[in-house]
Amino acid sequence: MIEEQIEIRTADGTMDGFLYRHEGESRPGVIHLTDIGGIRSSQKAMASRLAAAGYTVLMPNPFYRFGKPPVIDFAAGFENEEVKKRLAELRGPLTPEAVQSDAGAYVDFLAGQEGVSPGGMGVVGYCFTGGVALRTAAVRPDRIMAAASFHGGGLATDAPTSPHLLLPRIQARLYFGHAVEDRGMPPEAIDRLDQALAAWGGRSESEVYDGARHGWTVPDSPVFNGPQAERAFAKLTGLFAVIEYDAPRDIPVPLRETI
Repeated sequence: MIEEQIEIRTADGTMDGFLYRHEGESRPGVIHLTDIGGIRSSQKAMASRLAAAGYTVLMPNPFYRFGKPPVIDFAAGFENEEVKKRLAELRGPLTPEAVQSDAGAYVDFLAGQEGVSPGGMGVVGYCFTGGVALRTAAVRPDRIMAAASFHGGGLATDAPTSPHLLLPRIQARLYFGHAVEDRGMPPEAIDRLDQALAAWGGRSESEVYDGARHGWTVPDSPVFNGPQAERAFAKLTGLFAVIEYDAPRDIPVPLRETI
C-alpha cells in the first residue's frame, strides 16, 4: 500500500490530505472523511484499511483553512474548555456553501488520479462528516454511487440547510449507522431521517448499533467498540461493492447552490 501526501486546489486555497493506492493498479475511488478530530494516526489506519479492501482512498483535511494536521488536541477530550473553543473555531468556516465547494474539488481530484478506475465512487463520513458525505453525494451525483455515515450528527434537523433536504439530488445508495444516546442524532432525528428516506425512494439502510456510542468506530475514541466497529466495516465494504459495477451516470452536475 502506497501512502502519498497530496494537495488539492479549492476556492479557498489548498487542501492537503493523503491518498492510499495500490502500486500499478486502478481501483474504485473512495473518499474517507475524518471525524471532528481530523487527520491523525487512527484515521490514517482506517483509510489504509479501507484501501486494502480494494480501493484507492482519498482522505482530505476538512480543516485545511487552519493549516495542516494536527489542528486539535484530540487526546485532551471534548470536555476540555480549550478543546471546546477550538472546535467552535474549526467548525465556523464550514458553511454548507464551503463544504459543498470543497466536495466538488476533492471528487474531481480523485477522479483525475491514475490509480482510480473509471467507474463510480464512494464516500464515507464519521461524526460531523456524515452530513458532509451526503452533501458530497448531492454535489456530484454523476460520480458518487455510494455514501455512508457512521455516528453522524445533525443529519436531519429543522434547519433549512439540513443535509436530509438534499436527498432529491442524490443518486447514490446510502447507509446510515447510528449511535445510541447520541445528542447529535437523537431518536426523533433518526425518525425524521427515516421518513425522508422513505419519501425519497432511493436505495438506503438506516439502523442503530446496539450498545455503540458516538465515536464507536474510531480506534482512539474512548467509546471505541471493537465488535460493532467490525460490523460497521463489513457494512461499509458491502455498500462500496456496488461502485465496482455502477458506471458514472450522465447526470448534469448541479450548480453550487446550497440548501
